[in-house]
Amino acid sequence: MNTTKIKLSLFLNYFVFAILLNSVGTVILQVQNNYGVNKGAASVLEAFKDLSIAITSFLIASYVVRIGYKKTMLAALAFVTLACLAMPSLNSFGMTKLLFAVTGVSFALIKVSVFTTLGIVTGSKKEHLSLMSFLESFFMVGVLSGNFIFSAFVDNDHPESRAWFSVYYLLAALSAIAFLLLLSAPLDETTVKQEEQKVSKSLSDDFSGMMKLIILPLVIVFIGCAFFYVLIEQSIMSWLPTFNKDVIRLNTSLSIQMAGIMSASIALGRFLAGLLLRKTDWIYVLTACLLAAAGLVLITVPMTRDITGISVNQLKDVPLVAYAFPLIGLFLAPVYPAINSVILSNLPAHKHAAMSGLIVVFSALGGTTGSIITGHIFEAWGGQTAFYFSLAPIAVLLLLLFLFKRLQPSDNAITTTPQRPSH
Repeated sequence: MNTTKIKLSLFLNYFVFAILLNSVGTVILQVQNNYGVNKGAASVLEAFKDLSIAITSFLIASYVVRIGYKKTMLAALAFVTLACLAMPSLNSFGMTKLLFAVTGVSFALIKVSVFTTLGIVTGSKKEHLSLMSFLESFFMVGVLSGNFIFSAFVDNDHPESRAWFSVYYLLAALSAIAFLLLLSAPLDETTVKQEEQKVSKSLSDDFSGMMKLIILPLVIVFIGCAFFYVLIEQSIMSWLPTFNKDVIRLNTSLSIQMAGIMSASIALGRFLAGLLLRKTDWIYVLTACLLAAAGLVLITVPMTRDITGISVNQLKDVPLVAYAFPLIGLFLAPVYPAINSVILSNLPAHKHAAMSGLIVVFSALGGTTGSIITGHIFEAWGGQTAFYFSLAPIAVLLLLLFLFKRLQPSDNAITTTPQRPSH
């Protein structure tokens, strides 16, 4: 099977959803201007996105193999295209919540399908790890592009203007193109479906298979790693535009654009990780990265304390800290694709859908938890305290990674039967 076209399709799918999902930080900032909601109320947009991802993944992830990966992805792209087309004419805080809910449901379908499709189009663990890193880095390219796309539609002179909703026509066009490319891309799912039929006779078997994975010690620790990583990433990314505006005193467009530095740094970090992890044990790379991320928080956040005065309106006047802090993405970048690849490459292909569902569920819960906690800390104690908060989950994640490494099996697959610990 020629996998070039389907790989290209996976990258484009991720690109589209990267823009939509990670626009939540920009939209949180804009709904405060348009609808007069406070930071605590605006933070629920993350919940509409992430909880819909979690619920959808939990309920249908193990059934995706029966539906078909390609059909599932096509349905997701169709849903989000329609939602984007409806957004400009029904613009309201309620419609914004609905858009993120639809986006969350669709992304759950996409992500589970993409993760499981990777097992079909790669031939080894190292190839899987490398492609996963490149795919996740391209996701961040989409996030970065989204920052500039949205900022181009913002009217700095009229913060209450709703002209920025027109951006959703462009996003509808992109998702329609992604739909057509995927429709024309060949994908042979025969082998995975045959393996699934051998071990699963019904939908209840599929669901119970996912539940059996949860009780494995390695999977439990992995879930903790995924949860805390996304908690860290989303607590920063979702509130960085607001941090830039309220703390660093940038105008709205610059606040959104400068937040894109974090997206760019994550994309670069994952690209470099795709190369580095071919030669270096992942635990050494991730440990060094998390220590560097914590150090950057301790160095840069204090630099924002003395910033006062009028809003910054030109790029040449942007203070150094606005460039420095988002570089935390460079160090956080390798963690997520690496741990996902480790867990998936140690499972047989027919279990990838169930494991992908767990990845998406707990990643979504981590994202929602991080954003809501950060939003309320931001509202009560200010942006500096909110971003210092990231140090606690970084420390927890570091400990979990060492435990995850210790539990990683030396054989090529994890069974779904819990093993009695040796003494």
